[in-house]
Amino acid sequence: MSLPLSIPSPSYAWQYLDLTKIYNDVFHAHASFDIRIHMYAICILVGIVAAVLFTNARLNRRGAERWVIIDLAIWCVPFGIVGGRLFHVVTHVDDYFGVGKNVWSIFYVWEGGLAIFGALIFGAIGAWLGCRQTGIRFGVFVDALVPGLMLAQAFGRLGNYFNHELFGTPTTLPWGLQIESSNAAYPVGLPAGTLFHPTFAYEILWNLFGLAVILLINRNVKLEWGKTFALYLLWYGSGRMWFETIRTDYSELFLGVRTNVWVAFIAFVLGIVIFFVQSRRHTGLVPSAYVPGKGPNEAGFHPVITGEVDHPEVDSDVDRADNDDADTETSELTPQR
Repeated sequence: MSLPLSIPSPSYAWQYLDLTKIYNDVFHAHASFDIRIHMYAICILVGIVAAVLFTNARLNRRGAERWVIIDLAIWCVPFGIVGGRLFHVVTHVDDYFGVGKNVWSIFYVWEGGLAIFGALIFGAIGAWLGCRQTGIRFGVFVDALVPGLMLAQAFGRLGNYFNHELFGTPTTLPWGLQIESSNAAYPVGLPAGTLFHPTFAYEILWNLFGLAVILLINRNVKLEWGKTFALYLLWYGSGRMWFETIRTDYSELFLGVRTNVWVAFIAFVLGIVIFFVQSRRHTGLVPSAYVPGKGPNEAGFHPVITGEVDHPEVDSDVDRADNDDADTETSELTPQR
């Protein structure tokens, strides 16, 4: 039996989980409610949960209180969702505004459309506010977040598959994606049966491979002071620049180039800047997950660092940072701006 030379898109019946039908089948009843949860939303939620658990474990190994991630997630997740949606709407204005368009659809996040760059920008603002509340160093948090963030992005792209969206240009490769010609995003003029690059799958694989690479690097080299996050920006920015060049969905252009390509390039450059600036400023290890004087028990308390950081010695650079007043926190934690 020969394998099909394409990837089928899932049936539209898989776009949502029909809780009403499940209830009726299990209890042999006729429910008066109609509840459907879109698979896109489920993928996003699963990704968020995975990121929270992954980041919590990494923060705990850095000496942070157990489940302090909950206090941080309360800030990060809402900011990230709002930012992701806002960035998507701004870069796809014609999809939501104009004659015959339903402007209220800008709030229909379950239909897809959360831009990772907007989520990163606004999520970082939420993270900074959460770190201010909990006393966790911003640099420690974003470094701990990276693997979970990449895993969450992979789950999110799986949601795009269920929504039949964000596919690439036509291809004759064996893994070409089948897209129905009735799809609103189907390129005009192409014959039915044309196969497309599964850009969602490319990004899933890129994120998972990057996750493995960064974990391997972290296991052998202690990248702290925001340098793990810088490595993420380098990895994701470089991959996203290519993915964007083969996507067919409409996006705003700037100087003839898709806005997401520009943002991915900025992320890549920002990663280089953060890595080299922080490498020059901090050559040792972060002395504590907490800002001086903001530990969980008493002023000046620093939890024992275990797990990922197993070298007790820190250089004079770190000693000076540890003895600085808490007001200098932003100077050592926000060079990426």
